[in-house]
Amino acid sequence: MLVCQYIWLSRRYHGRKQKTDKRLGKIGNCDVTALAKMTRNGIGIRTAQVRSERLTGQIHVYDGLGKGKSQAALGVVLRSIGLGINAENNFHRVLLLRFLKGPERDYDEDGAIMALQRGFPHLIDQVRTGRAEFFSHDEIIPFDRTEAARGWDVAKGAIASGLYSVVVLDEINPVLDLGLLPVDEVVNTLKSKPQELEIITTGRAAPQQLLDIADLHSEMKPQHHPTAEALLIEGIEIYTGAGKGKSTSALGKALQAIGRGINHPGSTRVLIMQWLKGGSGYTEDAAIAALQQSYPEVVDHLRCGRDAIVWRNSRQELDYIEAERGWEIAKTAIASGVYKTIILDELNPTVDLELLPVDPIVQALLRKPKDTEVIITGRCQNQPAYFDLASIHSEVYCHKHYANQGVELKRGVDF
Repeated sequence: MLVCQYIWLSRRYHGRKQKTDKRLGKIGNCDVTALAKMTRNGIGIRTAQVRSERLTGQIHVYDGLGKGKSQAALGVVLRSIGLGINAENNFHRVLLLRFLKGPERDYDEDGAIMALQRGFPHLIDQVRTGRAEFFSHDEIIPFDRTEAARGWDVAKGAIASGLYSVVVLDEINPVLDLGLLPVDEVVNTLKSKPQELEIITTGRAAPQQLLDIADLHSEMKPQHHPTAEALLIEGIEIYTGAGKGKSTSALGKALQAIGRGINHPGSTRVLIMQWLKGGSGYTEDAAIAALQQSYPEVVDHLRCGRDAIVWRNSRQELDYIEAERGWEIAKTAIASGVYKTIILDELNPTVDLELLPVDPIVQALLRKPKDTEVIITGRCQNQPAYFDLASIHSEVYCHKHYANQGVELKRGVDF
């Protein structure tokens, strides 16, 4: 059914596109980032057309009580691997170092990470340390300090080695808050990192000393919706706000779901649908394609939209056609029950630009199968009605962003 629906949509789209292109002229090729700008009369997607790219690595901190912190780190991992797959050199290597997530527990993303390691062993290393359970200050045991120290030894060596382009220190923020590592030593080590190295730290309760040296600080703030609670709605997640980490978190969520599908064959299928990103040059594409090639039954990935910035005052007919095409596919996928995880990336700005009506989205979400989870991302100036249906809603608050200081974005990290 899904294939037939897609073929029908493609025929209808291409028929209309031929007529549209005669009026619009040829649309040039450009790379598009997921960095939305709330300027120029509405939401737009900033392009990554031929331009300079930063070489200096930045220090990222994702903290807060909301969901999406470790997911954002996994999204960067996916992008970094994708960049490395197509790179001519071996510099694009990532270390995923995870504190408080010991090896005795299985995590959904493990299957996908191991699959990528098998195919591209030169691009990713993963190390786990600590207990795989929550504990408070009063429940610390000697093993916790030993494991934190072991993880930090790995981190220091990786940072000094020059072997990695990205080092992820997942859950180091609560490790510091628990007093398992000396904050001053960690901060001084990060401050003296190699110039090109990108460092990602995640977890609740990041200490102020770490926030002071961060180039990017995104706080995930949880938002609660009484309507969703009253209707007992589950499985709808929304990531919005001005901070970095919305699409990145969704990619991390996709990686987790893909891993679950690999580890438990037949348990899940993932659809990643991305609006306003019709161009090429997204570094995650190569990694997702590699997983598709090995596990075609687990993941589908589709894009829609023009290869250009879309502002409210510059909308064209093709923008409406592409938005509708993407929604028809997404709506069918939601209703089908075939997909257990559906990523609707940049749906929020698509609605905010009035390229899609709100009510059909609300109705589709209300009718979704209970075991289907839908993840929606993107900025919006006015929250649409479907936000009230979210069982999980993280507002990504921007405390710091290097782009606001004139620092260029970076392939494999930002897009």
